[in-house]
Parts: sequence; C-alpha cells; structure tokens
Amino acid sequence: MPVVAPVRVQPVPAPFAGADDLLIAPSLERRRLQCYLALILADIAILLFGFGTAGYVYSGASGGWSALVRAQVLLPIFLTIATYNGSYSIKALRDPLSGSARALVALALSFAAVVFIAFYARTSTAYSRFGFSAGAILGGILLIVGRWKMRRFVRWRCGANAINELVIDDGGPRIDIAGSIRISAAGMGLKADLEDPHALDRLGLVLRNIDRVVVSCPPERRYAWSMLLKGANVDGEVLDDQVVRLGAQGARVVGHHGLLMISTGPLGLRDRVIKRAFDFGLTGLGVLALSPLMIAIAIAVKLEDGGPVFFVQRRMGRGNCFFQMYKFRSMSVTKSDSDGTVSASKDDQRVTRVGRFIRSTSLDELPQLLNVLRGDMSLVGPRPHAIGSQAGQKLFWEVDLRYWQRHSLKPGLSGLAQVRGFRGATDHERDLVQRLQSDLEYLEGWTIWRDLKILLLTARVLVHDRAF
Repeated sequence: MPVVAPVRVQPVPAPFAGADDLLIAPSLERRRLQCYLALILADIAILLFGFGTAGYVYSGASGGWSALVRAQVLLPIFLTIATYNGSYSIKALRDPLSGSARALVALALSFAAVVFIAFYARTSTAYSRFGFSAGAILGGILLIVGRWKMRRFVRWRCGANAINELVIDDGGPRIDIAGSIRISAAGMGLKADLEDPHALDRLGLVLRNIDRVVVSCPPERRYAWSMLLKGANVDGEVLDDQVVRLGAQGARVVGHHGLLMISTGPLGLRDRVIKRAFDFGLTGLGVLALSPLMIAIAIAVKLEDGGPVFFVQRRMGRGNCFFQMYKFRSMSVTKSDSDGTVSASKDDQRVTRVGRFIRSTSLDELPQLLNVLRGDMSLVGPRPHAIGSQAGQKLFWEVDLRYWQRHSLKPGLSGLAQVRGFRGATDHERDLVQRLQSDLEYLEGWTIWRDLKILLLTARVLVHDRAF
C-alpha cells in the first residue's frame, strides 16, 4: 500500500502522552530495505539476461551458457562495488539517474577486474572477448532501463522522497519542502528546553521514524534547537537565511530560505546493521553462558531481604528518549533512589551485603544484557544515566549542554569512558566532564573493531575501587 504521511497528531498534548499519540509517520526503513533488495535482484536478473542473450546471439546455445558462467564470475565483484559506491542508497532510490550512473560505474569496474584476472590467469582464450564485451554493453543498457522501470515500485513502497522529512514550525519563517510533513511546535507541545529531560523525551518520540528534520525558529532559539538535534540521532537542519547571503558550504537552499546542517545520524544503515548483529549475536551467547550465574545472583538477592530481584530505573537512551533499564537490586527496597539523585558512596548504608559484592564486581549490570536483546542498549556506547544524576551540586546537563549529544547512539553496557577509568560517583563537575569528553570522542569515530577493543579492555575494569 502507498506510504501515508501523518498518522496521528495530538493538537493539545497531555504532559505524559504515550508514544502512540506522538507517532507522526510510519517507519520507511524496512520499506527502503525492500527496495534495495528489489534493486539487487533486478540488477542480477538484468546482467544474467544481458550476458546470456549476447552470448546466445553470437554463438548459439553453447555461447549463451558460457556467457552465463562468465556473468556469475562478474556478479560478486559487481555487487561488492555497487554496495560501496552507493548504487543501493537513499540517493539512488530518490534519483534513478544517479542510481543508474553508479550502477554503470560498478559494472565497468567489475568488467575491468574480470578482464584483468583473466589476463593474468591466462584464460582469456577460453572465451570470446567480443561476446563478453557485448554482454557488458547490453547489460549496461538494460541496467539503465531497469532502474527507470523500478522507479514506480520505489515510489509505491517509499513515496517520492524515500525519506520522512519533518518541518517543525517554532515561530520562524514559513518554509515549504515538497513531500515533507509539517507540524507546529506549540501544537505538539515541543519546547527547545535544554533544562527539561521530559521535553527532550517528547521530542525524541515525535522524531521516531523521522529521517530528516528542519526547524524554523527565531534566531534566539536556534542554538537550543541545534543542541537538541545533535543528540536526536537524526539529520537535523535549522533555518537560517544568512546561508543564502553568505553562500555557505555544507548548507542547502530551499526556495528562498537557507538551511544549516547542524546534526547527522552517527551511523549509516550498513554500520547500524553490523553493530546490531554484533550486539545480538554476542549478547545471545552471553545470556546462555551466564544464565547459571544470573540465576544464582537472583536467588541471593531474593533471600537476603525478600525484596524484588531487579532494580528498574528510567534512564535516558538514544534520541534523548526514556527507557527502562534493568539491574540486579543492590540497595534496600525502602532506600532505593529511583531518580538517581544521590550517587552511591563507599560506605553507603543503602547497599545490602549481596549488593556490595555484586556492585564491586559489576555483576549487578548483567540484567542489562536483556536491554541489549530488546534493542534499548548496545554492548558498547555511552553509559545511560538517571535523569536526577548530579556532578557536584549540578545536574549533568547543567555542567555542560553538550551532554545531550551523547544520546545520538544507543547507551552501552561499557564505553570508552569506563575503560579509561571514568566511572563511579561524580562528586565533582570534572568527573562528568572527563566522561563526556570520552563519550563524544567515541561518537566521532565508530568502528566495529573499536567496539571489540573496548569490550576486551572492559574485562580489566570489571572489578574496581570506584564501584560502590
């Protein structure tokens, strides 16, 4: 069925409206994946048909089968190059001309690679050079035709833009972007308030399923919106007409208005798939291997005072949205701090005997493996904090407003800050600043190898003197 734009809008929002009430648009990510798969299958069929047809016309049935064999050698190289040069990307979905050009480049490079391999393997005499060249030319022509024919399918599944683009009107100039969804910040109860975690959570829920957001607001609110969008895990732009006059780079012009790009999602689709597969596979094995230990800890916690096994606390996650984080309960039920306002100290009377042991060995964190399986957390990422956490006498975001940027990735069981020793109580503002610098550094250069290295280094700090 065609893509529907707005789904639900709540003009006068309640203070704690549910996520469904704030759903602006359906997710297009799965539909885009379907389109990528359709393009891949179409390209494979087209190239096989092109080479097979050229071989059959040139040498008959035997030539056709021989050409299909050569096409099977070329296809893996073609698909590898096409995947990395953007032949299957959002831009290729939105612009068939761009997709066709990238696919042709991939075909030319893979053709050259096969010829090079055949030359050095001395197999070039085993097949017709003319037939192979004719197959590549026919395949290239058919690739262009196929991409234009697939345009109708892509638009049926993902719409003309292939992305969900949201315009938030917060009192700035009106801007019209074709195919975008428009909402009023006031009507949706959205505020650029860096002091209110609930306002950030509401914005995060509104931006769920959104690929790009444009904010039109007065100049005095641009900084606040910029800081909010940097932690929202979304491509974000703030309207600034100085872009037109200055001819700024890294900006775009829509109509007569200038848009400054001030945030991007930290990971592309391929990296998100790799990170999620890594998390899910390793965590699944970890849960199976550690289940006897987790059961033993649960029994010990229950037997000590009869209270609940798990401590569940609302933490701030990706996109500045709240989620429920699980830990083994290490404090007395009556003295637990649900908001995390008071950090645990070395001789904290709230901590039980079992709790003191599992906190000092980091075993209280094991239930967060369930958060990873659910998709709320990752194995590696910035550690999630309770909204009442303080550094010295200030809330974390009051110390440094860049704090919200760390939420552009899923929170993790461990992170760069933890392996550097920045963990435990935040008695002074510098304790938070050190962690924040490490978290922002982690966001700048993500690789799966870095995640693996951090996990290996985490083993050294599971037992530490700052775990109370």
